[in-house]
Amino acid sequence: MPVVLSVTNGVVTYGDRLVLLDVSVAVAKGEVVAVLGANGSGKSTLIRAALGLVPLSRGEAALFGTPLRRFRDWRRVGYVPQRLGAGSGVPATVREVVASGRLARRGWAPFARAADRSAIQKALDAVGLADRAGDRADTLSGGQQQRVLIARALAGEPDLLVLDEPTAGVDATSQQAFAGALGDFVGTGGTVLLVAHELGPLAPLVNRAVVVHLGRIVHDGPVPEPAGHHAHPDHDHVHPHAPETEPSLFKGTA
Repeated sequence: MPVVLSVTNGVVTYGDRLVLLDVSVAVAKGEVVAVLGANGSGKSTLIRAALGLVPLSRGEAALFGTPLRRFRDWRRVGYVPQRLGAGSGVPATVREVVASGRLARRGWAPFARAADRSAIQKALDAVGLADRAGDRADTLSGGQQQRVLIARALAGEPDLLVLDEPTAGVDATSQQAFAGALGDFVGTGGTVLLVAHELGPLAPLVNRAVVVHLGRIVHDGPVPEPAGHHAHPDHDHVHPHAPETEPSLFKGTA
């Protein structure tokens, strides 16, 4: 299958601190890949680097076979960042927020076309918020706002959906809605890359896991058994597939 997203020998530094150390990962068309790991492991940095949101100090990233520095077809990518309120302080309705996901496809067209209206309605239906379309987005719960952001990404009809901890801190109903929407997206041939502590209702959709530990990829394959406990407060995130001793993340130290 064609490779949709890749990072090859990627290194990310924040000042003198090494955050990602020579990581390589590739996501093929139609895959649902979960990036797992403890807080501070570098998992969110990995997907942000893959999208060019943080710069690589070394290595290469590519989208749809095009080096990231030359990639321009961003309508093919839907990105849902971590913990960003759908309202963002602007008194926009749910439908208006979701409609903004069509801008990359509409271009300079001043009015929504039938295809736009259909995609917006389909996205609202997918996340179970069609009945709240006229409500202000900033009046919704945190979980519902996260669903609005996913609907906005889906409305753009991307080929690749990238989600940074979409179920963190949201209610069970919203998590089930996420799973249903993602299942429909994958069923139409979409590709998903998501960051998570634990998978919950998304677990049946995931066919591959990438575990990040101290800036390195220590597992790339079937979802490991401990993955379901990553978010537990008493879980120490020690994995049998991780090296017993990791090098320091700081340059010049042992």
